[in-house]
Amino acid sequence: MDRLDFYTSITPSPRQLEIQSLGFYAFLHFGMNTFLDREWSDGKASPSQFCPTQLDTDQWVRALRNAGMRGAILTAKHHDGFCLWPSKLTDYTVASSPYQDGKGDIVGALSRSCAKYGLKFGVYLSPWDRHDARYGTPAYDDFYVGQLTELLTNYGEIFTVWLDGACGTYLDGKPKQAYDFERYYETIRRLQPGCIISNCGPDVRWIGNESGITRLSEWNVVPRCAYDTQTIEKHSQQTDDTSFRKKGVDIAYADLGSRQALEGYDELIWYPAEADVSIRPGWFYHHREDCKVRSIDDLLHLYYSTVGGNTLLLLNVPPDQRGLIHEKDAARLAELGRRLASAFSKQVLFERISAPAAKEGFPIKNCLRLDEGCYSPLEQAERYTLLLDLKQESLIDKVVLQEDTRYSQRVEAFTIEAWIGDSWKQIYKGTVIGFQKIALFRVILTRKLKITITSCRKEPYLRSVQVFESDGTTVKTPKTRWLRTKAEEMNNRLFTLAKTHKAVKKSVK
Repeated sequence: MDRLDFYTSITPSPRQLEIQSLGFYAFLHFGMNTFLDREWSDGKASPSQFCPTQLDTDQWVRALRNAGMRGAILTAKHHDGFCLWPSKLTDYTVASSPYQDGKGDIVGALSRSCAKYGLKFGVYLSPWDRHDARYGTPAYDDFYVGQLTELLTNYGEIFTVWLDGACGTYLDGKPKQAYDFERYYETIRRLQPGCIISNCGPDVRWIGNESGITRLSEWNVVPRCAYDTQTIEKHSQQTDDTSFRKKGVDIAYADLGSRQALEGYDELIWYPAEADVSIRPGWFYHHREDCKVRSIDDLLHLYYSTVGGNTLLLLNVPPDQRGLIHEKDAARLAELGRRLASAFSKQVLFERISAPAAKEGFPIKNCLRLDEGCYSPLEQAERYTLLLDLKQESLIDKVVLQEDTRYSQRVEAFTIEAWIGDSWKQIYKGTVIGFQKIALFRVILTRKLKITITSCRKEPYLRSVQVFESDGTTVKTPKTRWLRTKAEEMNNRLFTLAKTHKAVKKSVK
């Protein structure tokens, strides 16, 4: 098998396909920290301090749905060990709090609200636990697996379990727990086979920062060494400070999947990226940050550079001490939803679309509808050109492209040209496409477009080509903020380390 055949043999699992189709979903950081006005608390606070008075998970989910989010992940237990469900394995839970006289179950309430409004429901269960005395001993793994079992058997379908690599055990003078991740994975796979395991897991990888900064080219096919829980933990947050949330480069190396980056690696995996970022400076709610909710332009930048750049967007929206999404956050989410709906409200119809001869069963017309089909050319070539004749001359500012990633990720570079006046003019130059690329450009008036794939790993498999009229409000994706020198330095360190690493963890299928 030659190298390109090898690269294109790496494809996603059904659960990875499903989560990439979601694109945009929410983090909900809520718990003891909300009432202590902290980001990290030490697990010593009394459960009596947890006392939301107006908690309404329906309101949470409506606010998320208004923004166009398609799922929600709740911090069922953060590092302080306080549980938002009545766990039978510890008394440090909502059952010991004043909330609903000890009869409340916030995990259950949110699960029902998500089902009611059509959102997926997921849980965050912190491996680090500052409250439980078993932490740091083998008995803690039994405890953790027991809590996973409670969450995965009592609350319906769970679309993801988010495993945080953050840890600061030195703060408590305790040894670091040697987490039995393989046992955690086995438990999740057995109880919820369709569930994604994110961050410190084999299904979805952390982008490498908490700023929402993305790569110019985001690849799903990467060396297996990118999935290494020790590396992920090492570069996750170790202290409770704001500087980490502002970092632009950590283990988010500038190039994980180009041909050059993959050269010499015999073990590759499908490992899509997820950007986790908060709508506020902190992950938990703080009254002092009410004036610091991200601007609509910033949120649009995030959306276009992540969801529009082959990356999942996990946007944190923290409920406040009342147990509600704050009015300012809810209003900003609604505004985001309106702006996105407006930006994609006017799809341009095609008079015709022409392309190189297609394989049987893969006609070019498949690109015109979002179903199970796709287009793939009959013969391999150095480049592939699609000509789009629009039904009428239109003011356009975006083209949305999707590959059918069931056949791997293949497109490495492409250009878009428009017929303006009496000649073709290049209006966009891009790299990868993946599950989705939103190509933004200045508003132009045209009736013809030419999309040329200039570099590809064998023949492409295109799922969709869509063109949209401008609504006058589109925000262009900002130029990359990567610190190139640092990124390349750390990239080299990763792959040098991987070549000498003799015990790379096996991906759980």
